[in-house]
Amino acid sequence: MASKNRIGRREFIVTSAGALAAGLGTACGRVPLSEIEAAAAKVGRLPQRPLDRSGRKVSLLIGAADWAPEAIEAGILCGVNYWHKSDKWNRDSVPPAILKNREAHYCEVCVDRVHGNHETGAIDEEAHYQYVKQAVERTGLRYFDDMLCPHFGYHNTAELKDNRGAIRAFERLKKEGLVRHPCLSQHNYNGNARVPGGEDAATVLAAVIADGLYEHAQFFFSFGDGEEINKFVSLAKSKGFGTTAMKTGAGTARMQADSEFMSKLPPGTTPHHALARWLTTSTDLSTAVIRINNLDQFVDTYSGAGKPLRAADARAIEMMTAYANREVCRLCNDCMTHCTEGVAIAEILRYERYATDYGERERARRLYAQLDKRGDSCQVCGSCLPHCPQGLNIPAKLASTHRLLS
Repeated sequence: MASKNRIGRREFIVTSAGALAAGLGTACGRVPLSEIEAAAAKVGRLPQRPLDRSGRKVSLLIGAADWAPEAIEAGILCGVNYWHKSDKWNRDSVPPAILKNREAHYCEVCVDRVHGNHETGAIDEEAHYQYVKQAVERTGLRYFDDMLCPHFGYHNTAELKDNRGAIRAFERLKKEGLVRHPCLSQHNYNGNARVPGGEDAATVLAAVIADGLYEHAQFFFSFGDGEEINKFVSLAKSKGFGTTAMKTGAGTARMQADSEFMSKLPPGTTPHHALARWLTTSTDLSTAVIRINNLDQFVDTYSGAGKPLRAADARAIEMMTAYANREVCRLCNDCMTHCTEGVAIAEILRYERYATDYGERERARRLYAQLDKRGDSCQVCGSCLPHCPQGLNIPAKLASTHRLLS
């Protein structure tokens, strides 16, 4: 029996208001509109669920401004209505379909610390306020629905309580009608030598819920993750606090490129498709974002949204978890306290993900070059090894990443 979300291409295009009244177009010339429509028809309309206590409903999988343009347009046709990092657009690149139907889309601005990076930089009310005002003008979006600040999150619970610069900037912008909802993303800072007193994401996020000022948050989450972050997701659901999983792939792209692994995967599924099913039907998440580089990837991934795991998918998730545990750093930071050289292990291996799994080698090289201690600073002393929950050979991973990115 056909899925209730799978409809014929002709019917789909008609119900999509004539390709959204010809609002599509940023990808035309690169990919024919007919191919975008055909891809969208294969996925169908995406189910929605409430994001947070605001009651807003968003697609089970959201989108991002750094997707391939043709994937963004297919997403719009399928009902993707929340756009991560919308400040990456400008007046020339923002999808016309979003401008034509602005109230139907939730656009998010990501606001970074200033005077340094996410480890060393500062939360600065005035700088954040000015950045958002400039981003509104640069994109032509008129306002942002969600202000994600600070991007990368708070270093610890003390900073959350003592530094209200991000919240004050949000309140000023909200009074001017330029933002509507506060949110943040949260990384792990436990064990980070550049962040004294840094704490893990689950601890900080639990404090964010208790604080009551933010409405939803983004954080690392994928198959095989530890107990603490899963406890947080369950707590958030019970409190009406929105949760968006990011860095969800955990090596799915390298799995796809591994012919031996793929030959053993159960027929009828793929890593990205199984991931989408698992995220949207087997977790307590509000939504998730998955990196999409082309139309084929969009169809493969988003066609799984809202569909329960089949036996083949469940087996695939088991295999993917085992693969990720032996190949891909989960960025938990547990090892970093024990590095005698203060090497930014998790940062380095996050950049390795960018290069290997996202196809962003130049971005990864640029970020890697900015580190004060790179992979070649590792003295191969082995102090970190007993503290990796996955049992990764961290010195070997650092050495291979240094060769890849230096």
